Parts: sequence; C-alpha cells; structure tokens
Amino acid sequence: MKKTLFYRLLAVCVCASGTVLAQDKKMLGYTDSEAARQQQLEARFDQHLSSTHIGEAIKALSAKPHHIGSAQGKAVAEDILQRFKSYGWDAEIVTYQVLFPTPKERLLEMTGPTSYKAVLKEPALREDATSDQEGQLPTYNCWSADGDVTAPLVFVNYGLPEDYEYLERAGVDVKGKIVIAKYGRSWRGTKPKVAQEHGAVGCIIYSDPKDDGYFAGDVYPQGAFKNEYGVQRGSIMDMVIYPGDPLTPNEGSTATAKRLDRLQAPNLLKIPVLPISYHDAAPLLKALDGPVAPDAWRGALPFTYHIGPGKTKVHLKLAFDWQIRPCHNVIAKMKGAEEPDQWVVRGNHHDAWVNGAADPISGLAALLEEAKAIGALVKEGFKPRRTLVYCAWDGEEPGLMGSTEWVEDHAAELQEKAVVYVNSDSNGRGFLNASGSHALETLINQVGRDIIDPQTKVSILARRQAADVLRAATVKQKKEKLSRQGIAINAMGSGSDYSSFLQHLGVPSLDLGFGGEDAGGEYHSIYDSYDNYIRFKDPTFSYGVVLSQTAGHTVLRIANAVTLPFDFRKLYETANGYVNELTALAADLRESTALENQLIRENKYQLATDTAKHLLPPVPRAMVPYIDFSPLQNALAALDTVTQGFTGKLTTGKPQLNKQLYQAEQQLLSSKGLPSRPWYKHTLYAPGFYTGYGVKTIPGVREALEQRRWKEAGEQIDAAAAAINRLARYLQTVTTR
Repeated sequence: MKKTLFYRLLAVCVCASGTVLAQDKKMLGYTDSEAARQQQLEARFDQHLSSTHIGEAIKALSAKPHHIGSAQGKAVAEDILQRFKSYGWDAEIVTYQVLFPTPKERLLEMTGPTSYKAVLKEPALREDATSDQEGQLPTYNCWSADGDVTAPLVFVNYGLPEDYEYLERAGVDVKGKIVIAKYGRSWRGTKPKVAQEHGAVGCIIYSDPKDDGYFAGDVYPQGAFKNEYGVQRGSIMDMVIYPGDPLTPNEGSTATAKRLDRLQAPNLLKIPVLPISYHDAAPLLKALDGPVAPDAWRGALPFTYHIGPGKTKVHLKLAFDWQIRPCHNVIAKMKGAEEPDQWVVRGNHHDAWVNGAADPISGLAALLEEAKAIGALVKEGFKPRRTLVYCAWDGEEPGLMGSTEWVEDHAAELQEKAVVYVNSDSNGRGFLNASGSHALETLINQVGRDIIDPQTKVSILARRQAADVLRAATVKQKKEKLSRQGIAINAMGSGSDYSSFLQHLGVPSLDLGFGGEDAGGEYHSIYDSYDNYIRFKDPTFSYGVVLSQTAGHTVLRIANAVTLPFDFRKLYETANGYVNELTALAADLRESTALENQLIRENKYQLATDTAKHLLPPVPRAMVPYIDFSPLQNALAALDTVTQGFTGKLTTGKPQLNKQLYQAEQQLLSSKGLPSRPWYKHTLYAPGFYTGYGVKTIPGVREALEQRRWKEAGEQIDAAAAAINRLARYLQTVTTR
C-alpha cells in the first residue's frame, strides 16, 4: 500500500517538476547561453562515468582492512594518489601525525549472580570472502579510557539525558555502577558522556535486535541486518567540543605541533567504554533484576528487560596503546584558468574501521570517478574557470582527523580562497540526501532536476520530493511539501568531514549522498564488505554513478559560473524558520512547565497508573521567564530587506564580486564561538551537545532554552542577532560597491 501511494505521489511530483522545468530551465549564476554550454559540458562529463569502473574501485579499495596508521591504510592512500595522477591531476600525499589508540587488552565478564565471559569477536563467514582477514581492528570504542572496574550493572535504555531522568524517578542511581545502553537515538559518544556525568564508572554499548537485527529483517548473511555477533565499532571522542587530533586543537597536527597532555584533553572521556554484540549482551541483560523496564525501553531479546541494579555484577578491563600515528591525506588539484585562487574543494574519506566497502569506499569511488571524468574533459580541451581541489581524507573514523588537521593547518588560506566544500561519505540505493549551507539550496534543486534516478527514471529531485511528502507526519505538512517547487536541504550537524570547513571556518559546504533503500546492520563491522555491498547496497553501482553526477555537476557548475550561484534569499527564509521554531519552543516550555507543575501539585502523576505509583513524582521546575527574541527578529527583518531581489542587484563581472559572495558565510561566525565549545563558531549550525551527529540550528539559543539556562539564552540571542546583522550589512555592501 505504501509503495502504491509512493508511486502516485511520484507521478504528482513529476508533473509538478515538469511544470517547473517548463517554466524555468535557467541556471543560477549563468546567462542563457552560458547555461546551454554548461549543460553540454555536464552531458560530456556524464559520458565518461562508468558503473563498472566504480564497482571495480570499490572492490579494489575495500579488498583489505585499512584503518588509519596501518600499512594497508598507507597503501590505499598511495593507490588513490596514483589514480589521481593517471587522470591528469597534480596530486600529493600530505601527512599529519595524530594520536590514535588501539586496544592492548579487552575483557568483559559477568561475575555474579552467574558467570559469563563475553566473546568480543565477530566470526568469519564463508559467504563473505574478506571476513577472515588479518589486520582487522578488534571490536572497540576508540578514545575509551583505560580502566579496570567491577561494579553492579544498570540498564539505561539508549543512554539519553531523559533516560536518566526516568531512572532518578525510579530511585535508581548509576553512581559507581557500570551502565549498559543500546546503540541508536543519539550519537554513540553521547552515551558514555551522559553516563560519566551521572557518576557511572564504565559503559557498555550494544546493538539490540529490535533496531538493526532480526526484528528489522533477515540477518547477515541471509539478509542485510546485524547477526547476533555483529558489533559497531566507532569513535566516542566528544566531537561536540572539537574534532580532530585531541592533542592539537586549533592547530594542524604536524610533527612539530605543540600537544596537550592526553589526560588534560577536554574532548576525551574518563571512563572505560566497550561495544558488544547482542549475543554478548543477552546474558547480562537477562541476569538483571530490579524494576521491569518501561515499554519504550524494551528491545527484541526473548526475555523480560529489567533495569537493575541488583546482584548482577560485571568486570570491565580495557587498555590501549595511545600511539602517535601517520594520517595520510591525498590532495589533488586541477588549476583554474581564470580564477586560480578561488578553490572548489571536494572530499570523501578513505580510512575505514575494517574493509569499509560502504563506509567510505562507495562514496570515495564516486569521487574518483568524477576526477577521472574531469581529467578526460581536460584532455579534450576543457579548462575549469576556478581551481578544483579533490581530497581523500584519512582518519575520519576516529574523529574527522585528516580533514580537521588540514583545515586547521591551512585556515587563513581557506578562508581566503575556498568557494565551497562538497562532501560525501557512504553511498547506497535510494533517495538523494542533501544538507549544507542554505544559500546553496537553489543550486542543489537545479542540479537535481536534471539528473535521472536509475530506478524510477524520473529526476532525483522529484523522487526525493515524493519521499518527503509520503514521510510527512500530518496532512498539512504533506500539502506544504507537495506545493514546494523543489526540496529543502537539511542543516549540517557532524559526523563527516564538512564540519571543520563550515562550522569552524565558515566555508559554504554541502554533503551529498544516496540511501534509504539500503538498510542493514553492517555499519562499522567486519561485514561492511564488497560481498555485502553487491548484495544489499547498490548491486549495479548505478547509484555510484548518480552520486558522481550529482556531486560532479555541482562542482563543475560552481567552478565555471561567471557569478557564483548563491541564493541568500533561501538563507533568510531558512533562518527565519529557525527563529519561529525557537519562539515556539520557548512558548511550549512555558506552557508545559506550568501544566507539569500543576499536575505535580494535584498529585496526578501518582494517580495516573499502577506503574506510576512506583516512581517518584517529577520535581517542580522554576517557571520559564519572558524571553526577548526581538533582537533576532529585527536582525532577520534587515536580512529580509537586503535579500529581496538580491541576485538581480549584482553587477556581473564586478571585481571581487565572487570573493565577496563566498566569504559572506563567514559573517555568521562568532569570534567567541559557542558556550563551552569555542571551536564551533557558526551561529546557525552545530552538532548538538547531547546529540552529536544530530544538528542544532541557532545552537547557542536552542540549547540554552532546552537546558533551561535563561541568562545564556538572552546572551546567545544577542550573539546570533549580531551575526545576522553583520551578514545583512555585508550583503548590502556587496550590491552597492
């Protein structure tokens, strides 16, 4: 039924898209004649793309484990270097020296009421040719502290702040305990961070089969989902403080860089943390007693979930080597013919936790195919107007290290020269996913309207819009999305290599990829392999070609535009929507606090259900004061005025115009950065302090409201308003000089 509805919606979106195309085939930043030539160039570019070649690259580059610092990681970087050179690019390997710990000892055992020693290993499968290779990193969470602790066990659901609020009401204290949390609902590093804040001495993270195991579908190798031994490796660096080498914040991690003492690094946690399979989690959870977990906490394992604590004790012992290791970025350049000091930067990482066919090689293979096609165009006589810089980053998995160190090392030059950064990561079958600076939203819609989805044979834009309509929660939202001429791109949080470009330097950025019909449980396991990829991700590699087209057209369109294709009206509309959300959030907090306090006074919580009788009532909260949003609203009014018809006010060919356009985003940076994390300077976009990968928009204000820090909320309203006013004044100057 859902599929039938989707195709009906798709037909409607195709009709709407066709109407838009018939009305407007213009290309932002181009005259009609320039647009025609650019479309011819993009068509020639497409002819040089090969799904077969992309598949061969995925197979070759994921043939062996290749994590940062390994011999095979260096071999992959050298392979990529030779590919760029063979395509005609000027390429080099740029190496940084970064901290990267690997395990020396891992032990997890239940010592009471019964004994169990965790397996902590993923078995090889005959259906997966690379699953038995030497050189695999063991299952671990990078940046866990060393530790040897024995303590009672407590189940904390997904380990979110609200889960600990429930535990407090249930009379369960995690201080001095080891907690076990499910993967999901937040970035993995948030779980031990919140556990540590509440006094836990250790943290175990497992993947429940309800989320990505047998409850979701057949398990690997029969199906795509996580089998009982699968484990998600991953970083738990507190990247919301800062990413990159934890010992060299704000400075490139060169051989001579000044380094912090590791134990003083503010983005490293102090407790031992270990990921495990649901095979290893089941005996621990089954042994728990204490209160029965509430409905929303229960997973799909075949027993009753309890919270603890009680007689169940576990022993967790971890030790790491804490070595400085080489981080090999591959940087390739194609010099611009007319504006060589304006750079269009494109990137995807090459390091993996193990083989990494999906994450990251599927995205990297698409990037390399773009580079091959551009090289072929150059051999045919094409010269890009601006310099193209294609990057294969190392060290993304432990904490965006390769990209962050390169950005910090070249910060001044990038703020001077970088027009845009276009990122990708893993890629699969399905729908266009696009996020980034909202002044680039019109560009992405215009690129997407001209690229055909290989499965449905309509534009990737129409298919994305149909999916958005189908997924909308209300009829009103469905109608709003259906009436849009195009799609809204998402805001950027963190979790991939765009973070340092956008959120630290203010370089306009995009993140592109495809997915939604490639779900599975292989993420960061030994089963993220070529064999898995060709069965469940993108068997024909056709979405690799579509990613090459989408990112390649975007890069070429920016590189060749006489006037850069920024639409600051879209930025205004998006920021205005964010402020409306914040005013609604403040009003909702005020009303909900008043209602909750009334229910507490009237003892309604204890009368509600039998279960509630076993919980302490919530503690009454202080009332929400009046929050004055007028500085933000006034700043937006100024931005509204200056962005109305902004593109039509630009004088094509005016000296320095394009540089002024791409440096406009830097006006949204705050010199002081965000509260408690000054590395993040963008006032519109940041990863959430307790969500990690998940974005918080106008983060200084939003998080102050969510965490009920009212004085800080007022200060951050002023800071965000000052940034928006700077942008408005700057754009006004651009049109009048």
